[in-house]
Amino acid sequence: KGKCPEDGWDESTIELFLHELAVMDSNNFLGNCGVGEREGRVASGLVARRHYRLIHGIGRSGDISAVQPKAAGSSLLNKLTNSVVLDVIKLAGVRTVTSCFVVPMATGMSLTLCFLTLRHKRPKAKYIIWPRIDQKSCFKSMITAGFEPVVIENVLEGDELRTDLKAVEAKIKALGAENILCVHSTTSCFAPRVPDRLEELAVICANYDIPHIVNNAYGVQSSKCMHLIQQGARVGRIDAFVQSLDKNFMVPVGGAIIAGFNESFIQEISKMYPGRASASPSLDVLITLLSLGTSGYKMLLKERKEMFSYLSSELKKLADNHNERLLDTPHNPISLAMSLKNLDETNDAAVTQLGSMLFTRQVSGARVVPCGSVQTVSNYTFKGFMSHANDYPCAYLNAASAIGIKKQDVDVFLKRLDKCLKTSRKEAKQEKSISEISDGNAATEQLED
Repeated sequence: KGKCPEDGWDESTIELFLHELAVMDSNNFLGNCGVGEREGRVASGLVARRHYRLIHGIGRSGDISAVQPKAAGSSLLNKLTNSVVLDVIKLAGVRTVTSCFVVPMATGMSLTLCFLTLRHKRPKAKYIIWPRIDQKSCFKSMITAGFEPVVIENVLEGDELRTDLKAVEAKIKALGAENILCVHSTTSCFAPRVPDRLEELAVICANYDIPHIVNNAYGVQSSKCMHLIQQGARVGRIDAFVQSLDKNFMVPVGGAIIAGFNESFIQEISKMYPGRASASPSLDVLITLLSLGTSGYKMLLKERKEMFSYLSSELKKLADNHNERLLDTPHNPISLAMSLKNLDETNDAAVTQLGSMLFTRQVSGARVVPCGSVQTVSNYTFKGFMSHANDYPCAYLNAASAIGIKKQDVDVFLKRLDKCLKTSRKEAKQEKSISEISDGNAATEQLED
């Protein structure tokens, strides 16, 4: 039926299935005689076993979704993977999605592929409207495609950074709708930035007949992010949404899913990909979903949501203990932010030092964001880079509850963060005292002179 099974398969069943697919590829025929330039020959037995002897990849030279006559097994694997992934996207909340395909590129390059496909539909367009999010790959995806990003600064509402809808519409009117390739919005992001106002942006795109591409990098694991996409497509326009395989399905980096509500447009994107492609991302996600089944994946989504609540409550307690506060970002369903105001006021370098301390103590993924850092990305200078705003009111630390996180991860993180904060504050106070003594001695010497 092309759907993800409800109950996961055991490993031996999955391996038997993959071996059955592999023997359908010509390179594995006993009497095969290959005289072409690409015959699925592999020098290393270890490499062949690693790929279950599925060597031909997916697609043909002109279309990544096309069937290869001499690789029936690999082609079937590709079709099944896309079908199973589509079923899981519907299960995760975007019920009216009509088409998707796995592409062997991470999210940034997959977004670039979407923009390049739109170029043929809108040859005059050279701008992409982009509500600011300080993440390099989604910004570079527009530059690499040859377009000029039009950065829309976010609006501060309480602690949250939200989409400035008036600025988006004003910029569309100023530049002219025909000169705009698309609006490039974001769902999953680091707090205090929250998902874009997708419904309102989708309505604006529909009103001005402008395409809308959504960066849904790690949004499949969030029912709120998926609901925003579903609602945006219902009330307005969303042409495609792109999500990472590794972040949402716990597979190695290297693949993404491009999905949408118009099957012909999604097919256009797949045909834009030049040449054949690696089957590894498709193989990885198919194995994972067959082993989990829909019941297993639903359980992971449920556990992630529970861990988010737990992380939120425990991080708030820790923040209170250190005279800091958990920033109020109710619209962000994955990421949290804790202020580092006292640390920042004590010593300018103390904030970045805290990040180093956490990393050396094997805490990965936590981001420490100082005030006022400036960074240039592809000749564009961002003030307050990483904070998604020119002047966010305070320095802060990010932590996320992503799929696969366990209670032990949260507990160990909080324990190590508590120790690091105590050490940082102690060191910062000592440095401040030494500085004050030095200043006092200098003032005394000046008076004596």
